[in-house]
Amino acid sequence: MARGTGEFTRRRFVKGAAGALAALTAVPRHVLGAGETPPSETVGGALIGCGGRGAGTFNEMRELNPRQLALCDVRWVGEADDKTRYTDFRRVLDRKDIDVVAIATPPHWHALISIAAMEAGKDVLCEKPMTRFIAEGRAVAEAEKRYGRVFQVGTFGRFGESRNPRRVLTRKIMRSGLLKDCRGVHIINGGFKVKEWSGLVNTKPQPVPRNLDWDLYCGPAPLRPYHPHRFGGTHRGYWDYEGGGLADMGQHYLDPVTWIYGKDDTAPVTVEAHAPPAHPEACGMWGWAELTYADGFTLVLASGEWGEPYGRKQGRGVDLNDLPEEDRAKIAAMPDPEPLLSFAQAVRARKPAGGNAEAAHRTATLMHLTNIAIRVGRKIAFDPVKEEVIGDPEANRLVDQPMRAPWHL
Repeated sequence: MARGTGEFTRRRFVKGAAGALAALTAVPRHVLGAGETPPSETVGGALIGCGGRGAGTFNEMRELNPRQLALCDVRWVGEADDKTRYTDFRRVLDRKDIDVVAIATPPHWHALISIAAMEAGKDVLCEKPMTRFIAEGRAVAEAEKRYGRVFQVGTFGRFGESRNPRRVLTRKIMRSGLLKDCRGVHIINGGFKVKEWSGLVNTKPQPVPRNLDWDLYCGPAPLRPYHPHRFGGTHRGYWDYEGGGLADMGQHYLDPVTWIYGKDDTAPVTVEAHAPPAHPEACGMWGWAELTYADGFTLVLASGEWGEPYGRKQGRGVDLNDLPEEDRAKIAAMPDPEPLLSFAQAVRARKPAGGNAEAAHRTATLMHLTNIAIRVGRKIAFDPVKEEVIGDPEANRLVDQPMRAPWHL
């Protein structure tokens, strides 16, 4: 990210390495507290993005009992006071009394603000979806490690699944590496709000509201003419800012799946989508997608809102009976997974949260790969290690998309 005096580049990642090493071992003041003041009373918080999800996202940090010291929103031109209300998030991140930041902007801002906040020494709770495209997620995950901060994406489905004995057993089987030819098929049928979050085409430009900084709202996205449908909740219908209903709801549905099937450190190797030709700007309808991992496990997303119903495969769980008796004994001897830490627990313990950046990135990658297959209109092959589409330059350009100058990763 770079703009004015707030320049943030890959070079600064390198230059900041020495400081990052210190941050890995330093204990923040809001963990130690001050004197005999309980740590829960010393946390300074800020909310960046005060639209429909803003208050709810900030409230997800409630276990820390943060004092809300700053609010930031691009709709406050002429109303900000540089004390508690801001229009520019960089002014918020400059404040030393802010320890935790809740980010509830549209997703095209999530990565840049999360990275800048962690560089500034803040812990981050970010609204879903984690990012707008795959390379952003990798950059956030690297920043979390580099600066020794806590990151949690704003969805918590995996926490419930981690307490379900059957789900725990499935994860142990998948993580054991003993299941060489997985026949498991997990189908998510409906609930993606595909039609609701479809974009408009051929809209006529309208005057920008006087209190809105439209240039800053667009930020790293292309500077399109203003239209109210590109703002507020309906921003979800445009590739510039999000990724339709799939990106809106996908992290909720897919985050538990990546945990259950032990896929927090990998991604599918092939993705095939059934959808009409995609519009270059507006997200639209799609039918279904199959995402297959290297071990054979298949994840199916079916919208239930376009085309023929999905019927190519039947759902099939992962079972101990898929393994020989000797391997079953090995699974039984494996320890259960470590308990997942909430955002507050992770902040206090200085350990990764349950929905940390790496895990959240791998979940978001499922949505991004599906949308890439929809947009290019063909099956794609993906390298989970290099995180790039194989042999398809057009599709690969959607993995690491350009940002509008001067903003960049």
